[in-house]
Amino acid sequence: MPCTKLPDAEAQCAELAELIRPHLHPDTTLIGIHSGGVWIAQRLHELLGLSGEIGQIDVSFYRDDFSEKGLHPQVKPTSLPFEIENKPLIIVDDVLFTGRTTRAAINELFDYGRPASIKLAVLADRGGRELPIQAEFCTWQVKLGTTEELILEPDAAGRLQWRCVNNA
Repeated sequence: MPCTKLPDAEAQCAELAELIRPHLHPDTTLIGIHSGGVWIAQRLHELLGLSGEIGQIDVSFYRDDFSEKGLHPQVKPTSLPFEIENKPLIIVDDVLFTGRTTRAAINELFDYGRPASIKLAVLADRGGRELPIQAEFCTWQVKLGTTEELILEPDAAGRLQWRCVNNA
């Protein structure tokens, strides 16, 4: 059962960096999806020794289920302190599930310009896709029950760690 043995998220970040490294271009830019994706993008930025800043995106207003779910109480501002036109981008998130968050991120990015390419990097892919979206870079294929959810969060020392909750 995946909820009893969770991987070391910091080790996963290091593994993800090594998966990405051979595919980097000089102007590759990381864009993290709030919140877990931003934390991972910050780790990757350091591990890969990238220059410049990372982007941060909150897809709340771009979700196709916005009217159904409403506004998340911790909406963060999107921050893209660089031009994305003709740049290779890597969207970073913690968990890939249905693909709807990734689709929303892509929709939002195109409001800022037309990137040369967009790739997806995640720590966990739990399957269950509702859209034809896949991660080019992933460290963990996990199967969860329908009521289980993976949550990435920093511990008291700032190290990333997984927690699994059962919403039954």
